[in-house]
Amino acid sequence: MELMRLGRPGAERPFVRDDAGIVRDLTPLTPEIDGAFLAADGIARVRAALAEGGLAEADVEGLRIGAPIARPTAVVCVGQNYAAHAAESGSEPPQHPVLFFKHPNTVVGPFDTVLLPPDAEKADWEVELAVVIGKTARYLPSPDAARDVIAGYTISNDVSERAFQLDVSGGQWSKGKCSETFNPLGPVLVPADEIDPQALRLRSFVNDEPRQDSSTADMIFSVLQLVHEISQYMVLEPGDVINTGTPQGVALSGRFPYLQDGDEMRIEIDGLGAQRQRTVRAVRS
Repeated sequence: MELMRLGRPGAERPFVRDDAGIVRDLTPLTPEIDGAFLAADGIARVRAALAEGGLAEADVEGLRIGAPIARPTAVVCVGQNYAAHAAESGSEPPQHPVLFFKHPNTVVGPFDTVLLPPDAEKADWEVELAVVIGKTARYLPSPDAARDVIAGYTISNDVSERAFQLDVSGGQWSKGKCSETFNPLGPVLVPADEIDPQALRLRSFVNDEPRQDSSTADMIFSVLQLVHEISQYMVLEPGDVINTGTPQGVALSGRFPYLQDGDEMRIEIDGLGAQRQRTVRAVRS
């Protein structure tokens, strides 16, 4: 089962693709796929409706694919969560998760244009497994308890501007992470019980040339560890997104050029699909 939001920006509607590959309209159940829907056992209700045959097949030909979760209240990010990526960044593997934030308005659809800031010189790609929270999580007692608060998984491209992130950061990374469109998300949200988050292959390509190719098995901190630990420092709410870190193979390594106007990024994670974005230089207004 795959949850989807389709339609023009700001007017997306909820859909589900069933196990037979048929896309069905979810509006009889909910007007939106958001935190309120997830907190109200939305995924279980969708499964029940599918089992009862109560959702009509939908004609979605030509509809834009939006992010699979409506604008989250928080996008929490984890830095250097793969040892090889930490090494290519010139850092030792962290002893504790490195946390930073992206503004929620960075979240766009998986095939939307990525706007490079007018002064951007070092824009970079980052394929990441994204966790979508389904229940309020505060001070979870153990990593295993995190299973109950995860709604599902999707793909994130944590686009970054490295000069903003490192050269003028003042010691905090979010300057390089929060430009508009810097978090393509999707195309689908897959329920947590249908995915093994530590056995997923991640890949990225720029202009169809390979960049990253790794596995979530190589994470320093597992998904359950991350959710548990983050809940000790902040309350996670339904609909929040956690970007769990990226593997080696980014431009920051010095092995590849940074993104230029007109480049195309392709991001893939097994079991979750693929996304593709073209870069365009933003214009000052």
